Amino acid sequence: MVKIDHFEYLSEEEKRLKEDRDRTKYWKKWGPYVAERQWATVREDYSADGDAWSHFPHEHARSRAFRWGEDGIAGVSDTHGFQNIAFSFWNEEDDYLKERLFGLSNPQGNHGESIKEAHFHQDNTPTHSYMKMLYKYPQKKFPYEDLIKENARRGKEDREYQLIDTGVFDEDRYWDITIETAKETDDPEELLFRVTAWNRGPEPAPLHIIPQVWFRNCWAWGHETPDKKPSIREISETTAHSKHYKLGDRYFQLSPSPGVGPSGQDVMPKLIFTENDTNFKELYGGKNEQPYVKDAFHRYIVDEDKKAINPKKTGTKSAAWFAFNEGGGVAPGECAVVRFRISKKYDGYLDEEEFDDIIEKRREEADEFYYRISPLPMAEDLRNIQRQAFAGMMWTKQHYHFIWDQWANGDPSQPPPPPDRKAIRNANWKHMHLDDILSMPDSWEYPFFAAWDSAFHCIPLAMIDPDFAKKQLDLFTREWYMHPNGQLPAYEWNFGDVNPPVHAWATFRTFKIERKMYGRQDLDFLERVFQKLLLNFTWWVNRKDYDGKNVFEGGFLGLDNIGLFNRSEPLPTGGVLEQADSTGWMAFYCLCMLNIALELAKHRRIYEDIASKFFEHFILISDAMTYKSGSDNEKSLWNEEDGFYYDAISWGGPWTQQLPIRSLVGLIPLYATLTLEPELINKLPSFKKRVDWFIANRHDVAERNMASIRKRGKDNRILLSLVSKDRLEKILKRMLDEDEFFSEHGIRSLSKFHQKNPVAMDVNGQEFKVSYISGDSDSGLFGGNSNWRGPIWLCVNFLLVESLQRFYMFYGPSFQVECPTGSGDFMHLGHVSEEIQHRLQHLMARGDDGRRAINDGNDLMDFDPHWKDNLWFYEFFDGDSGRGLGATHQCGWTGLIARMIHDTGSLSCRLPQTPRTPSTGMNHYFDDTFTRHLTSDTGRRGSQSPHPKMRRSSTSRSLGARSDFDHSANGDDEDKVSVGNSVVTENAEREKERKEADEHTAHYVSEQLSRVRSHQSVDFEPNGDEFEAQLDEQ
Repeated sequence: MVKIDHFEYLSEEEKRLKEDRDRTKYWKKWGPYVAERQWATVREDYSADGDAWSHFPHEHARSRAFRWGEDGIAGVSDTHGFQNIAFSFWNEEDDYLKERLFGLSNPQGNHGESIKEAHFHQDNTPTHSYMKMLYKYPQKKFPYEDLIKENARRGKEDREYQLIDTGVFDEDRYWDITIETAKETDDPEELLFRVTAWNRGPEPAPLHIIPQVWFRNCWAWGHETPDKKPSIREISETTAHSKHYKLGDRYFQLSPSPGVGPSGQDVMPKLIFTENDTNFKELYGGKNEQPYVKDAFHRYIVDEDKKAINPKKTGTKSAAWFAFNEGGGVAPGECAVVRFRISKKYDGYLDEEEFDDIIEKRREEADEFYYRISPLPMAEDLRNIQRQAFAGMMWTKQHYHFIWDQWANGDPSQPPPPPDRKAIRNANWKHMHLDDILSMPDSWEYPFFAAWDSAFHCIPLAMIDPDFAKKQLDLFTREWYMHPNGQLPAYEWNFGDVNPPVHAWATFRTFKIERKMYGRQDLDFLERVFQKLLLNFTWWVNRKDYDGKNVFEGGFLGLDNIGLFNRSEPLPTGGVLEQADSTGWMAFYCLCMLNIALELAKHRRIYEDIASKFFEHFILISDAMTYKSGSDNEKSLWNEEDGFYYDAISWGGPWTQQLPIRSLVGLIPLYATLTLEPELINKLPSFKKRVDWFIANRHDVAERNMASIRKRGKDNRILLSLVSKDRLEKILKRMLDEDEFFSEHGIRSLSKFHQKNPVAMDVNGQEFKVSYISGDSDSGLFGGNSNWRGPIWLCVNFLLVESLQRFYMFYGPSFQVECPTGSGDFMHLGHVSEEIQHRLQHLMARGDDGRRAINDGNDLMDFDPHWKDNLWFYEFFDGDSGRGLGATHQCGWTGLIARMIHDTGSLSCRLPQTPRTPSTGMNHYFDDTFTRHLTSDTGRRGSQSPHPKMRRSSTSRSLGARSDFDHSANGDDEDKVSVGNSVVTENAEREKERKEADEHTAHYVSEQLSRVRSHQSVDFEPNGDEFEAQLDEQ
């Protein structure tokens, strides 16, 4: 449980997490594990040329059975993706049933693949006891062709053409469709679904809501016997019964929906059935083994093909068709509501009032859970951003299934794949056998894992579900993921590519976050992952330090187009690229392993020897970063004249040429920073002896290019760092220069200096050039859908912030730098790290003018009441304006904003466009906020108004008659109802526990605010106990 003021209290959601952790109840068995895009993934590609985008395009998805997964809108499934529940819609204008989210393939987009929809992940808890998603569905014909043609017309220099640019939302002619899922109080396998579709337009409009329940096709490939084929059949007008040999029996139980037409009659669902099999006749002109195929519901509803569905009302795919089209459809400002449940028991009807009460109760519990994660007062806008960041992290959990042998060699019942296919990609990853729930970088654009993305995901994940975060980190080091040689798989397009080595950092941070927030110390996890990372570290040393010089190559290392050349391919100049970032990453990796070894050594002294190994290895890497052989006339990766690190091309011996590009490559060496705590060193005699020997005998190696290990810093700490104090000042002078790296919204990936001063090189008549580009990429490197030549990326900023905090732990408040450069304002490095975090938060936070930088001045997104509080979590951001770019649901590493808000968003964050304000000037704000949070029960729950009563059908068994309709559900009623009027009465003992927890929370918040009032906040306090191995408190 989250510990506040040293008091432990389990919220209802934390109780569920504990039950899941103790394996008394399987709360995570069902979750949002259905992909938003399965088509055009590498797993579904069986082509001869490896062109996944062309082999399985979007237009095939409605008719072609997937081999390795499923996709859908707001999809829910079991942890193995056997049974799936998702939603489809039709507006009577589209040519196709809206069964999945649309986007452009990589060749179609002017900046690579890109989703062209408007949906938002609004809420989700770690056990998925409550989930909420908003989908904005146009009432006009969906502009598929317009989006394809206009983006094809645009070039790399142009902006992407998005759905909101098409005019399809003009006059508010769209549906706000909110999809909620909840679980029963005591049974994690009882699932409740509610769809509420609001007509935002000026006229009545028809809408068809078609929830679907189906099984992933496991029977067509020849690996299962026919008796294991699942089935779904109708057993009553409103219920279907499903059977699966592993999942058992389930009932798809539906409730009639309140009518929307003049008759007032309920809308009854029509159950329809087909098989989840490919329509060979439609796609290839072949013959179907039986007539009922995957696209039957589209053909039946849209094309009015009455023979498309199975008249026997059975199959492996089912749907419930609700048609809200009487009298022209739903009136303006009104809503259509659909309720159903997936249950292990058959009741014959739904008690709608009880149904709505359960959903409301789960929502309240979600509010309480998230409030206790960040209990300090903060602006409601920041709390909303953090909540949606967490929600997105949960919604991007997906079932990932891949078995190399079956994928490479084909299936027994299918034609063999082309013989050349095996050599196209991933030929050396024959051991892979994956069937897990993974955190994906983006729910649509990147429906596959990426190793370094996943590491960053685990930081915000550890705040709310450390068990899931640890599982992610552990999986990548298991023998069915990690290559036998020790390499971690990168991503499915090329498992053998190289991502930055951040796994050790994420492992230690996750361990420390869980210990600090939840009071649990999982040493077994830490030791198990550490043992496997020893193999990975050795792989790096053996494979990426070809000459054994401790200067590393590495390839693109996630920074796609940052250099002059494609860093994953041989250089056109010949020679080897010695990378400042790769060497910096390895020094960082070394220190992270040292940190873990010291932590483990507190419990098992044998790890002192391993800690000594990483200590000395770091010294050698840091020495090689400047002096590769020790001779005086050699060139290094450090440029003294520019005060910056650069990549260099080496042709052997003294023949080296630096590439003078001021990019993130030269900032990454700052990551390699660690403070050693004297109390801990004194408790580890073997390690201390080795450190003392090195200080006495090899100090010359360290002192010529790194912070002196003889000099002790704040609190007598020792600093290990690639950069000396002098170099740190020089690098920060550039990094904090607003004409170079320091933008209003964070640190740019390339200095703005190169906007007017590009770097170019002519090689055999071909020009290679790097210039500052603040927005989308102007090149096609790595798909062209990301850009590291100017934009802001949260992940690398996050590591820079942590590095500055480590430096502050050593240098203390006396070491100050000008921030911004040239401003005349000086601050210590702790405050510099806060300033960067504030600027990053300003990407999303609403400014004084009501605008968010990510929205780029779009009035609809900034001011419309139905849009302005919903956010897209972009992949990266324009280096000048902060405009959101790339993937729109990159909740993985952009979700790090949740951690930043937790650390600095409450007591110290200033709004965009607000000057830095002394803490004394904030007293009134804190008094007001503190009072509101302590006196309002709604503040404790994190919401100021509960959901009102929902529309219910006239056949509701619980009421016997139609419920009154409450217009406040549309946001028109300003009357607030106290959340304390809970729909489920809690026992007195539980209420007593909660009251005591609230008192401790109030005491904790009061203490923090008192610190601010008394100016103690000026003495910045970094989370050192989360960064470094320290002596345990007694």
